[in-house]
Amino acid sequence: MSYKKLLTATMMATLLPVMGASASNVDDSFYPYNESVPTYPGLTPGMTLTSANIDQFPDIMDAPMIAAIKRGDVQIKVGKTTSFDLHPNYVKASRENAGNVMLGAEVGQIDGWVAGRPFLDQPSSDDDRAGEKLAWNYKYGYNWGDNAAIYPFYWKYRNMETGSVERTLKFNFHFLNYKGRVNQEPLPNIEPNPSGLFRSIYAQVLEPYDVKNTQLLIQRNSDDLKRDNAWLYLGFQRRVRRLATGQVTDAFLGSDIMIEDFEGYNGRVSDMKWNYMGTKNVLLPFYNHNDMALDSETHQDDEGYQVVAFGGKGGCYPEIEWQLRKAYVVEAIPVDPNHPMSKRVFYMDAQTFTIPRTNIYDRAGNLWKKWMIGQSHPDHHLAKNKGSGVSIDDSFAIIDVQANHCTTGQFKGQIDPALNPASLFTPQNMRATGR
Repeated sequence: MSYKKLLTATMMATLLPVMGASASNVDDSFYPYNESVPTYPGLTPGMTLTSANIDQFPDIMDAPMIAAIKRGDVQIKVGKTTSFDLHPNYVKASRENAGNVMLGAEVGQIDGWVAGRPFLDQPSSDDDRAGEKLAWNYKYGYNWGDNAAIYPFYWKYRNMETGSVERTLKFNFHFLNYKGRVNQEPLPNIEPNPSGLFRSIYAQVLEPYDVKNTQLLIQRNSDDLKRDNAWLYLGFQRRVRRLATGQVTDAFLGSDIMIEDFEGYNGRVSDMKWNYMGTKNVLLPFYNHNDMALDSETHQDDEGYQVVAFGGKGGCYPEIEWQLRKAYVVEAIPVDPNHPMSKRVFYMDAQTFTIPRTNIYDRAGNLWKKWMIGQSHPDHHLAKNKGSGVSIDDSFAIIDVQANHCTTGQFKGQIDPALNPASLFTPQNMRATGR
């Protein structure tokens, strides 16, 4: 063999492993329950965890949730672990793009991503940037797919001691991906896109009257090192104004939620230092919406859709099942020393890369808030969501353990591109809608 042929063969042998993903990598990442589901001694689907038996399962959940069960604040029903398969087109894009993606020199820099999950290898404690890779997998995840709406969306502010509902807000929320689209035309990107946007979120308050037509627009740049563009429209002022950077960590409309908390984490990768803390099998709020205890008295719409019911202390806990699932534990420490919290500890679901559980700690390092987002299987939800391959955000509770207060969310999540035209995600739309 000539030197030129030998060199070519050597180069190809070096390149081939990174040009595509192995079948085992794809299966491990997207189908972790193909061979078996996690188990825990004595834990069986259908049982209920209470203050009387939780000591038998010391590692089954994160410590703050176990403490809440011990106090009798909540009882957790254990469901059967089921696979939440993401859309085949997302899996296909991940496989085709695997090996092309690399982290840059700085946190927040990434090269070679087109669509799909950027990193398919299992995280390793020997990798100093494993947490950062998991953060990118979340950012470029299939959360809500290419676009979706929560329409309508109810927030309740609750006094945890008395159980009284102090305030109810009714929203519409909308989500749109400009890049990395895998299922809804245009693919893979919306063009033209002169601002280089990756994703946008638009929210509008419908009720009550004093905050009606308050609107929020967040535009996330494809370049993670660039700040988000964000605007707020206040109905009583009748004008659109830019949102200051610090306002994303303020209480949004008097709730227990920061804008940065949306969807589990609504910030840039570069805003945090990411530490991979390990892989665990823990109970997470995954379930079939149509099989749960639904609220038959409030928020039932004309189509007969019923939202998830709430119970437990103060009515702060969704009445849903929790599944034993593989999760990545990730610690996120703010880069900004003036941030109101010291860290978040995420429990990222290893299959969907949603963030169904988070614990938030104040600047002194004390537990401040518990954040849970219930995930419904799309095939057991609205008919229009069946086959979408989207793990549907379906209920939430964020509990301020220091103030004994919570904000709860009841959803009607809809995978429907007709509800999310690109024209919705502009400051011009906010002005027009506000008139």
